[in-house]
Amino acid sequence: MPATPSPSSTARLSAARLAAVQALYQISMTGGDVATVLREFKALRPGAEHDEPVLVEPDADLFQAIVRGCVTRKADVERVVAGASAGERSLDRAERLLRVIVEAATWELLENDQAPARVLLSDYVDVAHAFFDGREPAIVNAVLDRIAHVLRPEDVAPARDRP
Repeated sequence: MPATPSPSSTARLSAARLAAVQALYQISMTGGDVATVLREFKALRPGAEHDEPVLVEPDADLFQAIVRGCVTRKADVERVVAGASAGERSLDRAERLLRVIVEAATWELLENDQAPARVLLSDYVDVAHAFFDGREPAIVNAVLDRIAHVLRPEDVAPARDRP
């Protein structure tokens, strides 16, 4: 039997973003502390020994950085999101999961300069598609695009405008 190829680092980073959104949603809904949720995810979530196979094991370092970073910089992240979503009634009234997706992406735009903004937007829109079938992924895309234009204008400028 041929060996199963290991997932690419890109797939592991994408899986970490999805898992981080799930962990942050759990924290926001239960008020759980970060250390407990991270421990639970390590024991019970992707990569653990379960009955269900894991398609891609999340990158543990990125997963933990997003969760810890979003909690630590919550006020900064919420301020950026509020500024970018002013007038976006859909996000103001959005269910918590949609806001968590935007907040996780915003933290990465603020802190993870190793990931290009366009990659982050694509990954987090994909995360939104994992949970929503309606217009929510388009809302995530629109708000994150505005945030990226403020935080990382050089990453999202059209090719003709780049140096």
